[in-house]
Amino acid sequence: METKTYGSLIEVFRGSLWEAELVKGLLESAGVSAMLKDETLSAVTSPYSGTGGQVLIMVNKEEEVYAKKVVSERKV
Repeated sequence: METKTYGSLIEVFRGSLWEAELVKGLLESAGVSAMLKDETLSAVTSPYSGTGGQVLIMVNKEEEVYAKKVVSERKV
């Protein structure tokens, strides 16, 4: 996965809204502050429409390595 930097935030996951919500919860339960970022306006105006694009999970740059480890070790 190509890492994208948004200021001091780093992308650690990209997927559908429900996947992103689950991974965000996993990160937060591991003590990592995470936020969701929608890539399309349709996901913002109607997140459950099924036509939304990818949702990114962003974390602080300082937590990048640990967050990527948590994401990579998650059980599918």
